[in-house]
Amino acid sequence: MQASFKPGLVSIVTPVYNAERFISQTIKAVQAQTYPNWELILINDCSSDQSQVIIEQIQKADQRVQLINLEQNSGAAVARNTGLEAAKGQYIAFVDSDDVWQPTKLMDQLAYMQENGYAFTYTNFALMDEEGQILKPAVKLPAELNYSGLLKNTAIACSTVVIDRTLVGDFRMPLVRKGQDTATWLKIMRETGIVAHGLDKVLNHYRQVSGSISSNKWGALKRTWHTYRRLEKLPLLKAIYYFGHYVLQAILRRT
Repeated sequence: MQASFKPGLVSIVTPVYNAERFISQTIKAVQAQTYPNWELILINDCSSDQSQVIIEQIQKADQRVQLINLEQNSGAAVARNTGLEAAKGQYIAFVDSDDVWQPTKLMDQLAYMQENGYAFTYTNFALMDEEGQILKPAVKLPAELNYSGLLKNTAIACSTVVIDRTLVGDFRMPLVRKGQDTATWLKIMRETGIVAHGLDKVLNHYRQVSGSISSNKWGALKRTWHTYRRLEKLPLLKAIYYFGHYVLQAILRRT
C-alpha cells in the first residue's frame, strides 16, 4: 500500500463548468451513497453561473465535499488532473456534474473489485434527458475490455469508472479538451496490460444535455479519430479498422 493513498477512501473527481441546473442533484446522489468513506473533489472551471455558490452552501454542511476554484478556464482534463493531484483515496471515481449515481453505486462496485481483485471497473448506465426522464433504461457494456476491445468499443462512461491506485498506480489525463477520459483508459491499459471489468448493473444515470460536448455526434467521431491517430498513434489502416468497429458499436448502443 502506498502511504499517500488512504486505504478504503474513494476520491470522487468532478469538473464543474456552469452546472447550476444539475450540480446539487449530482452532489446529493453522492451524499446518498451507502458507502460513506468518500471525498468529493469539485473543480470549478471558472463558472459564470451560480455553481460555486451552490457548492459552497452544500460544503458548509458536509466536510467531505471539497471545492477547488481554477484561476482560468482550462477544460475538463486540467480540472480532472487538478482533482487527481488533490485526491487522497486508494480508489479514484469520477462523476460528471450532470450525472446521477444510484445509492449503492460505490458499495456494489467496491465489493465487486475487492472480491475479484480487479484494478479497473465500470458499470452499465441509463440514458436520461435534461429533465431526468429515462430515454434508455440500460446501456449494457461488455463483461470486460482490454486495450484492443476498448479501441473497438469506447463506451465506458466516465461517471461509472472506479480505479484502484494501489494496483494501477497514480495517473493523470492527457491534456486534450475533449475525449480525455477514453484516452486515459487506453493509456492505462496500454502501459499496464490491465483489463477493465464491467459490473452488470445500472448504477449511473447519464444525462444527455443538448449542446454539450458529449451530445455532439460529429464531434465524437472526430474526437475518436484524433485519439486513434494522434494519441495512440495507430497506423492508418489499423485506425480505420478500429474506427469502423467504434461506429458500429455506437449505433448499436443507441438502438
